[in-house]
Amino acid sequence: MTDATTPSETVDGALWTIADVERDTGIGKDTLRVWERRYGFPRPRRDGHGDRLYDAAQLARLRLIRRLMDAGLRPGRIVGLPPAQLEALAQQLSAPAAAPLAAGGADDAVARALAWLREDRVEALRAELRAALRRLGLAPTIDALVAPLAVEVGLAWQRGELLVYQEHLFTETVQGVLREALAAAEPAADARPCVLLTTTPGETHQLGLLMAQCHLAEAGARCVALGPATPLADIVEAARRTAVDVVGLSYSAWSAPRDVLEAVQRLRAALPPAVALWVGGAGAQRPLRRVRLPGVTLLARAADVGAAVRRWRAAQAPGGASGSSAP
Repeated sequence: MTDATTPSETVDGALWTIADVERDTGIGKDTLRVWERRYGFPRPRRDGHGDRLYDAAQLARLRLIRRLMDAGLRPGRIVGLPPAQLEALAQQLSAPAAAPLAAGGADDAVARALAWLREDRVEALRAELRAALRRLGLAPTIDALVAPLAVEVGLAWQRGELLVYQEHLFTETVQGVLREALAAAEPAADARPCVLLTTTPGETHQLGLLMAQCHLAEAGARCVALGPATPLADIVEAARRTAVDVVGLSYSAWSAPRDVLEAVQRLRAALPPAVALWVGGAGAQRPLRRVRLPGVTLLARAADVGAAVRRWRAAQAPGGASGSSAP
């Protein structure tokens, strides 16, 4: 994600130059000009020198288009769509990452947490998360609060309701609270399975990894957490040296499907057959449902981690079907 742009101030409000928009969205100036002619969007106004100026609504729409493109959608399909349809597409891509909200005020908790973030009340957000952990426990807090809140934060950013720094505040706050909880739930040193958690190059989102780690801890599994964007060769070497049973990967909704499929195929081919490969996150669902890969277990959401641990243990038991294939 790029840093927020600094708009030009005009009597009509904040406006962004084409260079500002290019820096913010990563969409090139030439591409923006082509889209104007081909799709009728964006529609910048002009200053006294004839230079293009974009308002906040167009910038937010271009941010959303960029993220949908990163998820594998073609410009010809999405650039001309109205904002409501673009947001609906984004929700479809993001929805698998979140579990259904639990009863008992979870919707209210998500709304409160989002309000704290909008108001920069980080301590209140932290208190909301800690209260949920005390009330619900680690894994239920992930499913009922953290996962749906992460989706809402992403959509709010796309709509221009949150700034880049606020999204970063959310991520850092949630990660800090979850790591506190993980420290108190550390499994035994010889617990199995032992799962190496990371993402492949190009995928920098860490929150999905941390949510998976919380579910693994609650299931009594041990983790080797490498953080994001580990080269494939290093993942294979780390798996060998640490003697893990499973490699777990996470992909955000904005991962390019072709990149996901290629990385998972290459990694599965390089790992020993005895090492299972579990892949989760919203970005993994489309490519790995379309192309079923032997020896790869696709997890639809973080809550599926516990079931995957139970299946792995059952397969290792006497008479079990030991191996890394998906069920």
